[in-house]
Amino acid sequence: MMALGVQEITLSIIVGTLAAIVYSLRILVLMERRVARIEMHIEKMAEKIVKEEVKIERAIKKKR
Repeated sequence: MMALGVQEITLSIIVGTLAAIVYSLRILVLMERRVARIEMHIEKMAEKIVKEEVKIERAIKKKR
């Protein structure tokens, strides 16, 4: 069994750190996409609510 030198240990630490950074960025991109999708759904719901409010306001004005 061969013992690893300081250079090999340092290189493996650097490669491991880079792999962790890449993985974290991948997770961040996936989370950002989810948040964007959620925001889209919220906007659609808000638009529906505004349309309903306009309908209600018109109905109230007609009754007066």
